[in-house]
Amino acid sequence: MSTYKPLAEILRPAQLSEFVGQQHLLDADKPIGKALTDNQLHSMILWGPSGVGKTTLARIICSQMGAHFEQMSAVLDGVKELRNIIKHAELYKQNDRSTILFVDEIHRFNKAQQDAFLPHIESGLITLIGATTENPSFEINSSLLSRTRVYILQKLSNDELEQIAFKAMKRQKIKLESDGSLPLIIENSDGDARRLINIIEQLTQNSSKTLNQKDVIKTLQKKLSSFDKGGDIYYQQLSAFHKSVRGSSPDGALYWMARMIVSGCDPKIIARRLLAIASEDIGNADPRALQITMNAWDVYERLGDKEGNRAIAQAAVFCACAPKSNAVYSAFNTAIEAAKETNDLEVPIHLRNAPTKLLEELGHGKGYRYAHDELGAISKGQTYFPDEMGEKIYYEPTDRGLEIKIKEKLDQLRSGL
Repeated sequence: MSTYKPLAEILRPAQLSEFVGQQHLLDADKPIGKALTDNQLHSMILWGPSGVGKTTLARIICSQMGAHFEQMSAVLDGVKELRNIIKHAELYKQNDRSTILFVDEIHRFNKAQQDAFLPHIESGLITLIGATTENPSFEINSSLLSRTRVYILQKLSNDELEQIAFKAMKRQKIKLESDGSLPLIIENSDGDARRLINIIEQLTQNSSKTLNQKDVIKTLQKKLSSFDKGGDIYYQQLSAFHKSVRGSSPDGALYWMARMIVSGCDPKIIARRLLAIASEDIGNADPRALQITMNAWDVYERLGDKEGNRAIAQAAVFCACAPKSNAVYSAFNTAIEAAKETNDLEVPIHLRNAPTKLLEELGHGKGYRYAHDELGAISKGQTYFPDEMGEKIYYEPTDRGLEIKIKEKLDQLRSGL
């Protein structure tokens, strides 16, 4: 009984001469190419979008260096699997063979998990090659970054995708009519070689004839489980999630969150959006939303996908059910515009600081009334804007949630201005 092997795996290049793209790194005088030529491999982070060859490149490097290859997935594996890999590496070292450890989606490891690599990199037991689609500056520990070099892999060009497409069609023994079929496939691949090959494989599963644009369109319209972080699906689903939370629909929020998760979205993207929602759409109507969302993100960092996703879902439901207010968001935007228009106005004398005797003699701080010395710790009538502007009101609380109380308080305060 034969075992099915995806076309993308069949076509995976086994040597550098077969690899398509990334010549800015792989040419003989470029960083990775030169390191291979000089037999001076180092730990590295490969940063780039999906389907540009990060895993394939790691395997080729390992093969060319004659090293033992180990692979981990930050989604599926943890410190336990790393311990087993280290044991294997120690055995290979006894036989004078080095170990290259490839870690896919390394950004999904939390800080403690990332730190577990450090002693083994420093001792030279392993050479680490990490792959990430996220900016390493934000997602990788500084201690790990200082021990690796970051290389940026670029989205494949149309010409490069065309080379891969011809290999795939040759392997599948099919041809495309010159009616725009191939450009259509390439356009829908969006620089992702794996997606390109998957489209061609789906296109040719039930046919070996010459295919046309109608066949391509029919294949592209089939439901694909994909989450293209740089494309329309990404923005549409994230927008639907945001609008569900803003619209106080916990059910819609959970559905769109689940859609994104099962399609491969990094849950931290959802946590980031929730933080924006907590500030932009809930604000002071329920300030707990900001803290609960931060806590959910922290749980994800500590526990990983399974438990972490539940915590983010809990935060999403809380935010959806919370009272809504964009009063702070609107007020701040208004203040920003006012600041741009009045950027040359001086700070009033009574609001200036007087850290030196000279500045005190110049009148800095003169007339300022210290709130804590006054009734209710409120210096009624004191002004806080440049004289030319007069007092302004930007923040206008709603009649929802905690802002009901805040509005009552501000009405009292402002009545004394």
